[in-house]
Amino acid sequence: MSSDGTTTDGQNGADAGGQPRLQVVGQYIKDLSFENPGMPQAGMTANRPQMDLNVDLQAKQLDAEIYEVELKLRVSAQADNKPIFLLELVYAGVFQLQNVPDEMRQTALLIEAPHIIFPFARRIVADVVRDGGMPPLLVEPIDFAALYRARMTELRQTPAA
Repeated sequence: MSSDGTTTDGQNGADAGGQPRLQVVGQYIKDLSFENPGMPQAGMTANRPQMDLNVDLQAKQLDAEIYEVELKLRVSAQADNKPIFLLELVYAGVFQLQNVPDEMRQTALLIEAPHIIFPFARRIVADVVRDGGMPPLLVEPIDFAALYRARMTELRQTPAA
């Protein structure tokens, strides 16, 4: 092993020791929709639009260690009770999980993975809204841990059908 932590075959020594690892294999726009019925009138109004943001996460296993995580963002804007725009984005990442215990897999996929891909989805939202003729919309950072806890609480309170 060299002083930088890699072995002579290029493998990281931590991985050889069985350390949990979450690696991004790829990321991409899976679906993108933008409706802009409020233009050009929206650009002439002085009223700040009311924004509504919905977030959803899905994770599915593709292979033994490969998972796809989908971050779904839906942003709608209204001003004077008229729709300005509607943006729906499904941004996905493919992740490889190595040496991750079963009890940690869900938190890795629904907290850590979306935390990694969120900045890219945020930039897409800002660019699309700006390209739609409005100031860029910078989505506030999302606390994926709190979102995960809320989802788990909701599932525990919902009786099995």
